[in-house]
Amino acid sequence: MARTPLLMGNWKMYKTVAEARAFAEALGQQSQKLDSRIEYAICAPYTCLHVLRVMLPAQVRLGAQNVFPEKEGAYTGEIAPGMLAEFGTKYVLAGHSERRMLFGESDQFINQKIKAIVANGMTPVLCVGENSSQKEDGVTKEVVTGQVLQGLDGLTADEVGRAVVAYEPVWAIGSGKTATPDDAEEVARAIRAAVAETWSPEAAEGLRILYGGSVKPDNVASFVREPDLDGALVGGASLDPTSFAAMAEAIKGVLE
Repeated sequence: MARTPLLMGNWKMYKTVAEARAFAEALGQQSQKLDSRIEYAICAPYTCLHVLRVMLPAQVRLGAQNVFPEKEGAYTGEIAPGMLAEFGTKYVLAGHSERRMLFGESDQFINQKIKAIVANGMTPVLCVGENSSQKEDGVTKEVVTGQVLQGLDGLTADEVGRAVVAYEPVWAIGSGKTATPDDAEEVARAIRAAVAETWSPEAAEGLRILYGGSVKPDNVASFVREPDLDGALVGGASLDPTSFAAMAEAIKGVLE
């Protein structure tokens, strides 16, 4: 089956409501560059979701960067999956390396989030990746496939086939360094093989795998050309609407 490419921006802790509105207006002026064969999403701070919901171009879906896995309760400062779903949120990140490292989130806790995202009708984007010491020790595939299997544990094969995994080598995020397309493809192939063995070949074929880590307009196409990579999760380069549109055009060029 043909998987729809996905270009997803992760704004992290950037942009006020006014700045998000300006981004949406500027991207709307370039919406002719957003090819209908590609899917797009912006994972924005919670405070920006309400304005992006009405101002982003229709083909750009709404994404959130985090969620707490309980329906409601005394969890000061957290946000429930139902609150995100009410906004029309399509995608929710879980397991980003910054959440793992800065906030100590475990694979078990990330798995709880994944299940809550799915239960509320949204699509989880499970972020996985090795750090520099794991890379040097040659255990990248073992680390990454372990994170995938634990993160998606308990989902059905159909649910896994509709999910998204973002492979982001921790050493590449914000560093200006990137994995080579060949290296990223090798890891993506290992992810798909592990999913096929644990769930089903159909689940593995449906699962979309993105690459993330210093992705920019001038290198995004080199990753999307790989057969097991279906798009990109982009940090800093997604903050500028012209850059986002340029990445969309680069991916479109791969489809021509």
